[in-house]
Amino acid sequence: MSTTMSTRHSVPVLDGLKNITGPLADLYRDLHSHPELSNQEHRTAAKAAEQLEWAGCDVTTAVGGTGVVGVLRNGDGPTVMLRADMDGLPVKEATGLPYASTVTAPGPDGHDVPVMHACGHDMHVTWLAGATKLLARAPDAWHGTLVSLFQPAEELGTGAQAMIDDKLFERFPKPDVILGQHVMPPPAGQITYRAGVTQSEEDNIEVRLFGRGGHGAWPESTVDPVVMAAATVLRLQTIVSREVAAFEPVVVTVGALQAGAKGNVIPDDAVLKINVRTFDSTVRTRVLAAIERIVKAEATASGAPEPPAFRYFDHFALTVNDRQLAEHVGSAFRGYFGAERVHELTNPLPVSEDFGLLGSESGVPSLFWYVGGTDPDLYQHAEKAGRLAQDVPTNHSSRFAPVLHPTLETGIQALTVASLSHLGVG
Repeated sequence: MSTTMSTRHSVPVLDGLKNITGPLADLYRDLHSHPELSNQEHRTAAKAAEQLEWAGCDVTTAVGGTGVVGVLRNGDGPTVMLRADMDGLPVKEATGLPYASTVTAPGPDGHDVPVMHACGHDMHVTWLAGATKLLARAPDAWHGTLVSLFQPAEELGTGAQAMIDDKLFERFPKPDVILGQHVMPPPAGQITYRAGVTQSEEDNIEVRLFGRGGHGAWPESTVDPVVMAAATVLRLQTIVSREVAAFEPVVVTVGALQAGAKGNVIPDDAVLKINVRTFDSTVRTRVLAAIERIVKAEATASGAPEPPAFRYFDHFALTVNDRQLAEHVGSAFRGYFGAERVHELTNPLPVSEDFGLLGSESGVPSLFWYVGGTDPDLYQHAEKAGRLAQDVPTNHSSRFAPVLHPTLETGIQALTVASLSHLGVG
């Protein structure tokens, strides 16, 4: 695979990238081999702080838990905040890479789970370290203040709020713009973005269905929560197909059904974990109400001894890109990468982030874009064969791992170009 890609406008700050690519690749492999779960990112945070110190930043650790903030001042001018998330996922890695994770760590219930950087946050940390170093080494090319923010617990949707609650915007220079990016399955070297809503709102619901357990030989003496749960799962699928208009995108997923421990024992209860993604507040309200109505109705139809219990958790707000900022940075991307490598998305993505909270809570314009991470040859072959869904691993897959080059370089270039579009001296 060739990693040579033409650019249009020269950006002298990026001339130094070739000198730090090797150490940054080593950093990425190290981070990938040592993932940490949400709010446990102590080693990763220490690595991030070390990178910021090498760049000459004023570094503060333990912001909102394990968050790290580096401030690089370079005279008068705008303030740009760049954000990277740090946490891994409870996924057993199956990439076969020589630097694949074999880490296990205590999960929320205290039991050890495998841990993997299945969403690319290790790449995000490396990108931000690289962009910060490049800007630090070229003070004559820009003026203003750079704030490099390494955030914990994105996967729980709590990390951004924790840093905000820890007085992020009072303790550190308040930015004029906030920028972030994410590695995604499209071909490495490609940039995609969208003005306005770019990612869905997400709700997570845990539902406990109550039955009456007993011997599998005498089901008539029980209220079977497994059957109740199965009927509920099937009926929930009709929300999208029968209660939402075709032009209103909604995703309802039952990601877990937990009940019982033995084939001949009917348990006392069952648990469903439901994930909902919406793009409109009215539609969201209608879908959540439908879920509660269906769950309660199925419990009543089954003769449940008590009503279901609902617990809402891990909520992610819509991620909305400032339109003027999107046009400004998008133009800078096309100027550097060329129009053939920069694409504007027609529709928002049904994935969710807590990045948007940084902008909405501070009242500062923010922009979040996407960097491709799949080997271009692999992607092209899969696309031609009509097998993108089967052959190109997505984020959160046990097989997801960005091809190192040119994903590494492209992400650093994108962060640097976007920063210089505000901080550059000409």
